[in-house]
Amino acid sequence: MRHNSWAAVCGALAVGLGVIGGELTAAALSPSVSPVSAVGSFVIDVLPPGVKDWAIAWFGTADKAVFLVTIAVLILVLALAAGVLEHRRAYAGRAMILGFGVLGVLAVASRAQATLVSYVAPVVAALVAILVLGALIRSLDAWTRRSGRDAGNPRDDAPARRRFLQGAGGAAVIAAATGAAAATVRSSQSTVTQQRSSITLPAPAGETPPAVGSFVPEGAELDVPGISELVTPNDDFYRIDTALVVPVVDATTWSLKVTGLVDREVELTFDELLALPLIERHVTLACVSNTVGGDLTGTARWLGWPIRDLLARAGVQPEADMVLSRSVDGFTAGTPLDALTDERDALLAIGMNGEPLPVEHGFPARLVVPGLYGYVSATKWVSELEVTRFADSTAYWSTRGWSVRGPVKTSSRIDVPRRNREVPAGDVVIAGVAWAQHTGIERVEVRADGGPWQQATLAAPISADTWVQYRATLQLEAGPHTVQSRATDRDGAVQSAADVAPAPDGSEGLHTVSFTVT
Repeated sequence: MRHNSWAAVCGALAVGLGVIGGELTAAALSPSVSPVSAVGSFVIDVLPPGVKDWAIAWFGTADKAVFLVTIAVLILVLALAAGVLEHRRAYAGRAMILGFGVLGVLAVASRAQATLVSYVAPVVAALVAILVLGALIRSLDAWTRRSGRDAGNPRDDAPARRRFLQGAGGAAVIAAATGAAAATVRSSQSTVTQQRSSITLPAPAGETPPAVGSFVPEGAELDVPGISELVTPNDDFYRIDTALVVPVVDATTWSLKVTGLVDREVELTFDELLALPLIERHVTLACVSNTVGGDLTGTARWLGWPIRDLLARAGVQPEADMVLSRSVDGFTAGTPLDALTDERDALLAIGMNGEPLPVEHGFPARLVVPGLYGYVSATKWVSELEVTRFADSTAYWSTRGWSVRGPVKTSSRIDVPRRNREVPAGDVVIAGVAWAQHTGIERVEVRADGGPWQQATLAAPISADTWVQYRATLQLEAGPHTVQSRATDRDGAVQSAADVAPAPDGSEGLHTVSFTVT
């Protein structure tokens, strides 16, 4: 039993070294595609949509971290099993590792960013794991045989035991060192982080008079502790996408192509994009997976070129009604053509809150479209816009049961007071944010304990494309209370009170917060 335990340790060390070696190889040769990310991304693609919805509902923006931990646990279990198999029957554990190496190669082949050098990493991972496992198990077997022959004199197996422990310890030290090296290379994002930091964004093109949405008007921010910031800092902006590992895109070689039902195909480089007359707009984005009262919504100041100007350059043909945007990682989104060509400021964005796009938010370029959920519009790391028709093309999420158009629903959220908090009796401030992108908020109302609705005071909106802060004051006696909010947009549509889950076209319901007045 003792030797089986050591065999399991051998499997963990061998596979650990293999995985780390593969990740380090990928960091050097193919930063956007590694064996672990390829396998994980493939699993994400084949998972039923309900599983993804459950993960986002439970873990929010931590869903990828939880998934990576799950993958690590599964790899560990398989590694332990491979070690025990190899100890019991020669080549059985190594054959198991070889099989998973083949699966790693196939997973890499399924990734849109994969190049010829991407296949080196899974091969290195499998070879390292196989060689190390063979060496460690041979050493363990030598100890096992020696201790079996000299069971009456345990001291005689000491040299064999020492050689095995030295080999296993050396493997552990190498794994720790290479793991630290791989983490360092990965966290630096290679040259792309340096490249991004060296970019100086151009000033927005002058607009006379200044466009609504390009600046924050006086009175747009309420002085209420705990309310959502009017403009969400980059580090706090939610991130929901299908990329398990953030794509590493070199801006010097990146280009965007416009293809499909156009009079002429257009290709745009990053330098050419920087030279265009860019505009800056505040826009609120929302994830379709956001539950009522959830935090998968944020507002940022985006710098970019109007997509309508890009499509005008290409010359859209009259039969088109959709644009299928593609990311470098293979993700696709289908956006209604009219949302990219009407008066709203849909942008090919390169800047976020005064700096180049963060890598995790789409560097070097992404789409920002007011009024639509991100799954049909907010493609990050965008590389192609194919002008097409809904009847002819489908996108990533529309093939998984979600609606194809995805307009954002009128909604509101209570930020103050927080759920289950205690607040002093008297004037209780109820505050939060409401949004109806590209329509705008007309009013927000709140009520306590199912009573009459009372109109809240709205801050000055930046534009119809952003959320707006609100506050109300209620007289509440000591004891438990429940408050709700509802918004009405400028078209007169009242926030739905029906309890509707996010799938297939966005959640509905009134945000409800319970707390205690003391």
